[in-house]
Amino acid sequence: MSLAVVILAGGEGRRMGGGKPLRRFGTSTLVAHAAGLARRWSPDVAVAVRDPAQVAGAVDLPLLVDEPAIGGPAAGLASAFAYARERGAERLLTLPCDMPRLPGDLLRRLAEALTPDANVAVAASGGRLHPVCALWRTEAGERLPAYLASGRASLRGFAAEVGHVEAAWPDGLDDPFANANTPDDLAALQPRG
Repeated sequence: MSLAVVILAGGEGRRMGGGKPLRRFGTSTLVAHAAGLARRWSPDVAVAVRDPAQVAGAVDLPLLVDEPAIGGPAAGLASAFAYARERGAERLLTLPCDMPRLPGDLLRRLAEALTPDANVAVAASGGRLHPVCALWRTEAGERLPAYLASGRASLRGFAAEVGHVEAAWPDGLDDPFANANTPDDLAALQPRG
């Protein structure tokens, strides 16, 4: 299976006070940490941003600048699909820049969950879907323009539209899909020791 991995880092991060990708996580930044995780699964990694200044040289990866007319995470997904097609990748793994505890078995479990009749496997934990953490069949991206043209932009909605399956992680004290939306969230997720 040929695989492209795209880190979605184009959000405004309002609740964080802006500049989320460049916030410190351990000895690095959130986006650099996400890049390190992504490289475990593929050498073909890029970062989707609204503006290259959002990552300001924090990673040495291709930057995919989102289409301004598309709002929210769907803009990053559109950029990611274009990148995967350009690279000839059969599958696209999307990751957020703000979930620093993603499990090491993420790709394996998503790939195992992806059935022949589904176009995307979406991570789930605590009874919630995490549509930014998903393994997509690249050809599913062909349906994204029509979905967006209909006025819809939800990643969860698009996953349902193209046919999704869930890859559920067990509930536990440390949710591997906990994200850093606020400074307090980020402080709670920092590595200890």
